[in-house]
Amino acid sequence: MKSKQSFLRVATTALIGAAAAAQAASPPAEIAIDGDKIFPESMTSAPDGSVIFGSIGQHAIYRAKPGSGTADVWIAPDTGGLSSVFGVFADPKSNTLWACTGTPAFLPPQPGAPPPAPSKLYAFDLKTGAQKAHYTMPTAGAFCNDIAVDAAGNAYATDTNNMEVVRLKRGAQQLEVWAGNGGFGPKGGVLDGISVLGKRVLVDTLATSKVFSVPIEADGKSGTVTEVTLDKAISRPDGMRSFGKDKLLIVEGGNGGKLSKIALSGNSGKVETLKEDYPDGPVAVTVVGTTAYVVEAQLAALRGGPDAKTKPFHATSVEVGKP
Repeated sequence: MKSKQSFLRVATTALIGAAAAAQAASPPAEIAIDGDKIFPESMTSAPDGSVIFGSIGQHAIYRAKPGSGTADVWIAPDTGGLSSVFGVFADPKSNTLWACTGTPAFLPPQPGAPPPAPSKLYAFDLKTGAQKAHYTMPTAGAFCNDIAVDAAGNAYATDTNNMEVVRLKRGAQQLEVWAGNGGFGPKGGVLDGISVLGKRVLVDTLATSKVFSVPIEADGKSGTVTEVTLDKAISRPDGMRSFGKDKLLIVEGGNGGKLSKIALSGNSGKVETLKEDYPDGPVAVTVVGTTAYVVEAQLAALRGGPDAKTKPFHATSVEVGKP
């Protein structure tokens, strides 16, 4: 009898511990980003449920541990020459956190500040945050905005200023122009979000509100750039992430802000609004399990200068289910 009771106590304790651990690691309804003037422009998530944010204002990268409702500084300001951090993307296969950095044209000029450093793509260790490498963008006047990685381990980034997609081939030491040449429209279209779905790269343009598809050919080169025909218009699309094999989650900055899902069939897409009312400018989305998080950047306050008022920075959740 005594051994049976001991077994039951141990089993009950184990079950309670497992339930507590599961509850602790479950996605919170909101993730607060601890600090001031952060202006997060992008976010990503790791397989363990960590959520990672780039910071324009603090030149740093923040991380919320699995199940945590607070993101703290993880990669310290100016590490390895970091400037304003835009796109961030977790690639668990290579244990890499990719990050785009640079000084955007819309930032208020700082009197006496040195000339801005060239825009770069950084690689950090996804587990420790240690810097692994950085790569300068290949075209003059470039601005690295967001990142995606294909199944072969090649990294792609949008060059907003030059309306190009650049690629870092796996194992290479230099970025190369992969697609563009006017295919995404003229300069000023603001090439922004990027994602990989199977054997193609999807990108969006914030100023012209379009989505484009680029096949990844058998030799790794880009195929013909094709605009995706949407069944209804989107407005000022920004960050996006792949969602299953044939869907995208995308945030729209226009019309009060939205989170939308685009179901793709070839080069056609069906748009479904998942949530509306993001008045502070939705810029990025990521998914943890069946929960999507959307972060608002408050860029209007950033453009307003150092005395502009900001609200607490945070990402809010939306249940999106399985793809």
